[in-house]
Amino acid sequence: MTPVNSSRVYSSIAVAACAASFVLTLAASGIATAAGSCPTAAPPSGGAPDWTLAGTTGSVAVTGSTDTTAPRIAVTTPFSVGQTQVHTLHAGTGPVVSSIAKVSVCYMGVNGRDGSVFDSSYDRGASVDFPLTGVVTGFQKAIAGQNVGSTVAVAMVPADGYPDGQPSAGIRPGDSLIFAIKILSASG
Repeated sequence: MTPVNSSRVYSSIAVAACAASFVLTLAASGIATAAGSCPTAAPPSGGAPDWTLAGTTGSVAVTGSTDTTAPRIAVTTPFSVGQTQVHTLHAGTGPVVSSIAKVSVCYMGVNGRDGSVFDSSYDRGASVDFPLTGVVTGFQKAIAGQNVGSTVAVAMVPADGYPDGQPSAGIRPGDSLIFAIKILSASG
């Protein structure tokens, strides 16, 4: 599997105004992971997932990231949902993220059609910074209202992701997407 170039996916989910990046401290969140870094180690095998969801078709099992390991998203394909579902895997203790915040996150995105990882900041070991107003609706739904330091999962309908597909990431029209997201910081 070839990872998608992060600048290509980032530009596809963010508006042009997202080009400027920022780095915020994590003092308020109590997260041990350094600002700007995402753990790259695979999670241990076995153990119960933090969230399982039976879809309209297929199912997903998500194990959230820790301070030292990336998340795991296991998909019984093809997976689809009738409405976007958000689940807090681990609640953070930082401030609540507003719907217009600029955030720094670590994330992994998986295509429900075939279970492939189409993008992962964990693979790159680096967080991504963007305003919530510049990403797909499903990402906004997953992050807004959560506390900084939280790890969340979202299974999104195509309309909340890429309804017309995103060929550069291997996403076809009608694909449901699953993300595991660690919220490192937020401002605004």
